[in-house]
Amino acid sequence: MNNSRRKDLRGIIDQIEELKGLLEDLMCEEEEFRDNIPENLQGSERYEKSDAACNDMQDALIYLDDAATCIEAAIGD
Repeated sequence: MNNSRRKDLRGIIDQIEELKGLLEDLMCEEEEFRDNIPENLQGSERYEKSDAACNDMQDALIYLDDAATCIEAAIGD
């Protein structure tokens, strides 16, 4: 792989890291919202949707980590 493509791939990794930060912030906000739902509503549809969103965002973070790892492997560093 030439240096130009390596540089472009490193740029993509940087973008992934930035996206991960944004996603983590949003996930923290949603977790805080979910955790502040009153106890009597914790079995409600609203709570379940919020909990599912938190789980989905956690999965997305894992996928972003995996993507960055794969790109790093392609670079060969």
